[in-house]
Amino acid sequence: MTDADALVIGGSRFIGRHTVEALYDAGYDVTTFNRGTHEDPFGPEVDRVEGDRREDGDLERAAIEVDPDVVVDCVAYYPRDVRVACEIFAEVDAYVFISSGAAYGAERTPKREGETELHDCTRAQAKDDSWETYGNRKAAGDRQVFRAAEDGVNAMSLRPPVVYGPHDYTERFDYWVDRIDGYDRVLLPGDGTNLRHLVYVADVADAVVTLVERGEPGEAYNCGDDHLPTLGEWVDLVADACDSHPEVVPAGARELEAGDLDHDDFPLYRSYPHVLDTTKLRTLGWRSTPHEEAVAETVEHVRERGHEGERGPERAAEERVLDILETM
Repeated sequence: MTDADALVIGGSRFIGRHTVEALYDAGYDVTTFNRGTHEDPFGPEVDRVEGDRREDGDLERAAIEVDPDVVVDCVAYYPRDVRVACEIFAEVDAYVFISSGAAYGAERTPKREGETELHDCTRAQAKDDSWETYGNRKAAGDRQVFRAAEDGVNAMSLRPPVVYGPHDYTERFDYWVDRIDGYDRVLLPGDGTNLRHLVYVADVADAVVTLVERGEPGEAYNCGDDHLPTLGEWVDLVADACDSHPEVVPAGARELEAGDLDHDDFPLYRSYPHVLDTTKLRTLGWRSTPHEEAVAETVEHVRERGHEGERGPERAAEERVLDILETM
């Protein structure tokens, strides 16, 4: 589908920003809807309607002004957000809710759509804004999509795991770029073999376009890199992209305690494997970007923007552990 109108709810920061670019490149006339609290990165090629998505009147006004053929919802963090959007945009050709791999409530390898259990979500959790209920709320959003599809709405969900790439304000991946690019010793939690699915942000945006054009209403689609490096392999990929090869020093729980650290303090570490089965999305023709290309783009952006250091352990704590390990 081209020469159609696309409305992106959000669209100015990370996943939404790349989604706008992907839709525009695919031939859509794109409009963003957001509060205008972040700089508009697009210029005159992309229209913007300002408003608060949690004010139903604002969202209804955007629907009237844009009259979109497709809607991509990048900032639906509560099940009510999804329910209201599906009601307002009930007649569009496609509504895509950006859900999350965190919606899965069971530890399975891999996690499959329609098979792996989703999180429950209580009424209190549905209104909570803490990270602890993020997966619960995304799972409840998925259920709103399924209910809307039963009523004839062309709604579907996309479930990415942790997303990395340019303009990532979470800085989870950036932490590793900063350590590898800026120091001669890097502390690695555990033995580096833990497995956590990631996905490159441009590939999430391409997946959105794929669903808009070929997705099935009422379906959820996992989205993740074709290949799953271990954390140690991610470190090697970043080192190659940086052309910097510091000494990588593994540390167990006992050694980390010396710096008052825990494995989970390190971004991207996860003790139990988090793997999403992406077969369903791949059958629609979607593929991910080779890691060498994706990581190189990410490293270039981190170097240009700089790393603010808000994610991960403080360097002083890491140094304490590294110094102890050096004497062992």
